[in-house]
Amino acid sequence: MKLTEIIKFLDVDSLTCPLEDFQVKGISCDSRKVADGYLFVAIAGTKEDGHRFINEAIQCGAKAVIVQNKTMIPQEITAITVGDCRSALAKISAEFYGNPSGKIKVVGITGTNGKTTVSYLIEAILKEANYLPAVIGTVEYRFKDKRIPSLNTTPGPLEIQSMLSWMLKEGADYAIMEVSSHALDQNRTEAINFHSAIFTNLTQDHLDYHKTKENYFQAKAKLFKNMTRGSFVIINNDDPSGDRLKKITVARKITYGIKDGADILARDIRLDISHTEFSVSGLNLKMRLEAPLIGRHNVYNILAALAWAKGEGIDPVIVKSAMEKFPCVPGRLEGVDNNNGILIFVDYAHTEDALNNVIRSLRECTKKRVIVVFGCGGERDKTKRPKMGRAVTELADFAIITNDNPRSEDPEQIIEDIKKGITRDNYCVIPDRREAIGRALSLARKGDIILVAGKGHESYQILKDKTIPFDDRQAIRQCLKSMN
Repeated sequence: MKLTEIIKFLDVDSLTCPLEDFQVKGISCDSRKVADGYLFVAIAGTKEDGHRFINEAIQCGAKAVIVQNKTMIPQEITAITVGDCRSALAKISAEFYGNPSGKIKVVGITGTNGKTTVSYLIEAILKEANYLPAVIGTVEYRFKDKRIPSLNTTPGPLEIQSMLSWMLKEGADYAIMEVSSHALDQNRTEAINFHSAIFTNLTQDHLDYHKTKENYFQAKAKLFKNMTRGSFVIINNDDPSGDRLKKITVARKITYGIKDGADILARDIRLDISHTEFSVSGLNLKMRLEAPLIGRHNVYNILAALAWAKGEGIDPVIVKSAMEKFPCVPGRLEGVDNNNGILIFVDYAHTEDALNNVIRSLRECTKKRVIVVFGCGGERDKTKRPKMGRAVTELADFAIITNDNPRSEDPEQIIEDIKKGITRDNYCVIPDRREAIGRALSLARKGDIILVAGKGHESYQILKDKTIPFDDRQAIRQCLKSMN
């Protein structure tokens, strides 16, 4: 594709030299990935500014650059100055890959908690309906037999458009995408034509980035502001932010919830340690649903998927069938089998609200003790640490505070931040995560529940100067083996 075709929809502020039209062989915002005939986009990131690497990109073969700040550029190179390079990258990526989101139905899921589970539920419904869905999410990016480990919940615009283009060529009917607040704030999804969108909930998270909860909400709200009249949105009616989202979108709206007032309601909820069941009513739906998912928070996740299926016109009988044989979601209250008579779960919960939901769910399913192993990530919202400490120690019988991706921060300081919110004496500190898991297993008696929270599906631990392999599920199995 020619350069003039790629940039035709950009608001160009200036050109440093006459525009040289050429066949663009690729686009990159990483100078190390530039090759001959490429278009380089200089992005000012949170840690590095791409404008510093323009000369490197040119040396690697870039024939034109898109910049936000006027800078010294060799005269023979076309420099296109725009007001927002992130927005420009999203638009030109879509053009370069032929705007695939206009030809495949893209479902966007946003919210603090539940995105991953809802994406798996919708994928299961679509497969049961004989469609070919693809998924771009926190655990992995997948379609058919291809699975790519996820580096970000929502990848950058180049990666998104490239994946959508590939998925479309391979025959995908739908692309189910988890849409993070960072991605929305950084315009990674700006040029995507979303067919539908889902809002799960909004609780405190990512304030290290967004600074205030209002900013966090406004980032999430961008998805709904940009929906068109031909699209539809699914909104959690029980969440206070739901009313605000309903007012800012022109899309068709379907709400769900447990409290009165939602279009689709769950009633007569029955929770068990192995499954959840409830009755559904509203919008001509009247059915009893059962799924092998645990907890009240998963009632909301199932309702979100059911409401989406209703909006898409999928037969409720198909939804019911998909729910009944739904598999486990990796790292989301994922059970670990053992012969010790204890119930062990690994979960991704890493916010106060998520921990509240998961521990309360387990509490509702047992009269025995609940032991929780958890920590807080480094270089993330510090204000949630004492809140997480308080939530766990108030709800669990015993807590073990440990490391959880401390990154460049001092692990001991992170633990001290967690302890500031604790008022009870039902915890201990074991920084080594494997040792902490082993202690929990040694404390557990028959019928007790152990929850290892924070990392879920992750298979690594991020330390100051390195990333080491570490999977909570494997660590649990190794500890169990050494005990027997």
